[in-house]
Amino acid sequence: MDDLRQRLRKLPCGRRLLDAAAGMGGVHLVGGAVRDLLLGRVPPELDVVVEGDVGELAKRLGAAAPAVAHERFGTATVRDGDCRWDLAAARAETYARPGTLPEVSPVAIEQDLRRRDVTVNALALDLGSGELREAPHALEDLAAGRLRVLHDASFVDDPTRLWRIARYAARLGFALEEHTARLARDAVRTGALEAVSGARIGNELRLALTEPDPVGALEAAVALALAPWLAPDRALAQRALELLPAGEGRRDLLVLAASLATPADELLADLQFTAAERAIVRACRETPALDGAPASRLPSELARELRGRPPEAVALAGARDAGAAGAVGAAVARRWLEELRHVGLQITGDDLRAAGIAEGPDLGRRLQAVLDLRLDGAVGADREAQLAAALALEPGAETT
Repeated sequence: MDDLRQRLRKLPCGRRLLDAAAGMGGVHLVGGAVRDLLLGRVPPELDVVVEGDVGELAKRLGAAAPAVAHERFGTATVRDGDCRWDLAAARAETYARPGTLPEVSPVAIEQDLRRRDVTVNALALDLGSGELREAPHALEDLAAGRLRVLHDASFVDDPTRLWRIARYAARLGFALEEHTARLARDAVRTGALEAVSGARIGNELRLALTEPDPVGALEAAVALALAPWLAPDRALAQRALELLPAGEGRRDLLVLAASLATPADELLADLQFTAAERAIVRACRETPALDGAPASRLPSELARELRGRPPEAVALAGARDAGAAGAVGAAVARRWLEELRHVGLQITGDDLRAAGIAEGPDLGRRLQAVLDLRLDGAVGADREAQLAAALALEPGAETT
């Protein structure tokens, strides 16, 4: 499989891995990285299994002190610039109880492959010899676009594999092998996921939301009955993502908010989403649709409705107008996100105090009134014009 090593060497991080592993022996590229190379894809991550101690390879890759994720598992993550390598000692896993973390023991690479989730990930490329090792059915399943677990207790031992298989189905466009599909249904029906902590399920959900097609990953999870609290709406999510300004907001949380079947603040807390993350999702859920908001509404009126709401919430509110003829809600959301929310004043409370306005609520009301006038085009960007407008207002005056 020299061609696989040649494909790996074309990747900057792959070339560094091959150079670091030279002469070591027992170093293997494994899992999805090998699968992707065989499919002609660029692997998003490089997972490496070492038959022995990962420390030597970590040092060769330039890690003075590698970040050990789980010392009991013999794993380390090495980062350098844009490169990241996830290293693990070859191991077997046994489960004391379904849903718990496994006990591990060192083994040869052939045995290590048996602990993988699906056959198309049970692949190992020896970086020294170029030999490709595979679990039974791995290459034929890869050619057929098929997802097959390696043994019948796979979903019982680790029910989070149900979420992983949903992600693979969406990412690769593969179908579940018939027996695997039956095992998945049986595991869900008998409550296998109930043995898994909320934190671990939350981690799987987060990974699904970072997939190239996150809605597809959620749809696959729903198809496997993993999340009855989800009802993904691809069209809604896509419209909302198109409205979210580039480089702003949390696209993952926007997709999640667009896909929730019911308010889920307590659920998300159980899944270990932070308070800040839940606040964004809650705002997305609570911001009313903008389809009833005429595009001709005064900017100051729109500001009073949308000011302070996260951009994800405004994007989703605008996306809820699915009308084919003139998507008013999308136009309103886009105007706010791209233009109106950036309008500000050249004056501050200090300027008003210096001009003789006493400290107190009236000072803030004057600033807000001038900002409304500025939004509506009645006052320009000139500082002196804004100050004159603020001073001309009656005490307690507000625009309407």
